[in-house]
Amino acid sequence: MRSLVALALVFSTATFADRVSDARKRRTHDLEHLVQKVGLTLPLDEVYLRVFKQERQVELWATSTRNGPMVLVKTYDICSASGEAGPKRKEGDLQVPEGFYEVPEFNAVSNYHLALKVSYPNASDRVRSDRVTPGGLIYLHGNCVSIGCIAIRDEPVEEVYLLALDAKRKPVRLDSFPSRLTRAELQTSDSPHAAFWKELLPGLEVFTRTHRPPAFTIDRKSGAYVVENTGK
Repeated sequence: MRSLVALALVFSTATFADRVSDARKRRTHDLEHLVQKVGLTLPLDEVYLRVFKQERQVELWATSTRNGPMVLVKTYDICSASGEAGPKRKEGDLQVPEGFYEVPEFNAVSNYHLALKVSYPNASDRVRSDRVTPGGLIYLHGNCVSIGCIAIRDEPVEEVYLLALDAKRKPVRLDSFPSRLTRAELQTSDSPHAAFWKELLPGLEVFTRTHRPPAFTIDRKSGAYVVENTGK
């Protein structure tokens, strides 16, 4: 019986491990064509992911040169996402996080095909979220199921996973926004999250101007984001 269990575990591990190599075999030609269309070459130097919850989109931006301006490689549809506009603040609230994050881990043995971990809770979240149970294990993954994660379909997640995994510069940045925020919208917003969103807005504005991921600091006491290089 033990030998059967051990054999099953070995088979399962091998099957999971094959996901990345199988995806690479299937998708390498497509990925080469995809990046060539926007003037880039593989492997990419840097990948930047932007999530827009209201629009249900994930953008993949990239550059082939160190610290070079980024170009939009592709926009992916979010096929499943729980919660509503507003940041994640507690385990079980079903919210997709909002803020400036990184991808600290690539998971090829996920129950949701392939998965990129989101670095929630970050330093801001640890101040502002529930101190005991802020939640965690947030991923961008496949399989169209979400209880706080960002789900895109399996083929798209293979593209995102491989491009990000192979990027020379790590960690990969992933920023999550409630929507494509504008100053006009925030000036008239009566949302309880409006003040928080005003901290994120400069990140969108800086990227629009520079095509570089916005640099930022986090206030240790308040957890507030302070985006750098906000000069117009």
